[in-house]
Amino acid sequence: EDVAGLVTWTADGTWPLAYSQVVRGDRRWELELVYDHAPAREAAGLAAASDALRGALDVVRAGGGGHVHLWITRPEPAHDRLAASVGLAPGRDLWQVRLPLPVDEPWSLTTRPFVVDRDEEAWLAVNNRAFDWHPEQGGWTLDDLRAREAEPWFDPEGFLVHEEDGEMAGFCWTKVHADHDPPLGEIYVIAVDPARHQRGLGRALVLAGLDHLARAGLTVGMLYVDADNTPATRLYDDLGFRLHHVDRAYTGDVPPA
Repeated sequence: EDVAGLVTWTADGTWPLAYSQVVRGDRRWELELVYDHAPAREAAGLAAASDALRGALDVVRAGGGGHVHLWITRPEPAHDRLAASVGLAPGRDLWQVRLPLPVDEPWSLTTRPFVVDRDEEAWLAVNNRAFDWHPEQGGWTLDDLRAREAEPWFDPEGFLVHEEDGEMAGFCWTKVHADHDPPLGEIYVIAVDPARHQRGLGRALVLAGLDHLARAGLTVGMLYVDADNTPATRLYDDLGFRLHHVDRAYTGDVPPA
């Protein structure tokens, strides 16, 4: 009930030119799009992509309307024009940054693995305080966390927790993308309790996570960061991360039908 997929074809129905997907979320609708980039069909692919997006937005209208995010990986000017043609505008740039592992920087911090069925409430409290401004990472529920724990990639040994005075002060949650060549080690979520900022804990937690990934045999580390999060981008640049590509969210508000 909460997912729809739309395909546009050539006039003779023999070749798919574009596909759009709509997912109803708790706070917004998520749209995704792929279309034929072959030079011989580029113009037709773009036209079909526009049709597919219009169909997706019709689904949103029929579902009561709401705020929409369309994510495009490695956006080009054509994507800006395509989004504008259906009433969406650039709203957020997400950088994927990478660096080689291991990192040649010493660090010192006591961490332990996350304990399932014990650490959830403390983690949710720290995470939601740290990301109260964030459109996706803020406001997590226990169900959200349980869903991640059920994923095949979840590994509590790579979910590092730092405690002070018996309380969770910060964490670095890592994730391995084994389907990449070479495999990628991701800093999935990293945060420090806002009450403990300005003490260098964030840098040490990132280094702890990268060291864990390197010891697991990973040679490339990566993470995602909002382009306008200047303190974070400065930290990651200083650690040696370099921009790999940009993902862009095109956003808009769609009225109900």
